[in-house]
Amino acid sequence: MALCGKAAMVLYYDIVSEAVDDHDDWHTHEHFPERLSIPGFRRASRWVATEGRPRYLVIYEVRSVDVLSGSPYLERLNNPSPWTTRMMPNFRGMVRGFCDVASSSGSALGHALLSMRLSAVPGRQEELRRWLAGEVLAGIAARPGIASVHLLEPAAKPPMTKEQSLRGRDAEMPGVLLVTGYREDTLAHLASGELAADRLAQHGCAPGSIAARYRLDLISVAPAHDPELV
Repeated sequence: MALCGKAAMVLYYDIVSEAVDDHDDWHTHEHFPERLSIPGFRRASRWVATEGRPRYLVIYEVRSVDVLSGSPYLERLNNPSPWTTRMMPNFRGMVRGFCDVASSSGSALGHALLSMRLSAVPGRQEELRRWLAGEVLAGIAARPGIASVHLLEPAAKPPMTKEQSLRGRDAEMPGVLLVTGYREDTLAHLASGELAADRLAQHGCAPGSIAARYRLDLISVAPAHDPELV
């Protein structure tokens, strides 16, 4: 499958405008290499919004969700570098969650991405999950213009750490549907058609789902010598 692991940490956020360049340099030259040196981290990607908000979507693909509660990861978050310490107050509206990969279809990663944050109406969680995983994902992934589709479900609430205390408490993550592709118009048609709010509501999705489209800005993989990749 296109995702490199059974779980992911997903982040949505903005950065104050005067710190965007510093953020991108920090993210590229320090933060991604630091995170990918942690055992169990497989791949990291940064996406920038082309339609909707917030500006950034970041995805860390990991071996399993327990990697995100392990001591190597928490040790990094509780001992931020000077550059990280300087960056944290520039974050705005952080939504961050640890997710299991509930369903995945497609074997490639496209440069364009449709992100949908959604929750089910109480009592209709299984109905929405069955529809998305059983009918939607496989059918969409096989279409021209689409590379892969992934349904992520919240698995654990991130603990408060030194990094989070520097930027303020994170909002909790709902379910996430990610569609990647190589034709942006195809993703736009999905967002306004089959995956529009009224269609989702028919299958148990609660009001307030958030859709946005992104382009791939940076992707990095864990070092080849990482034993977790064997």
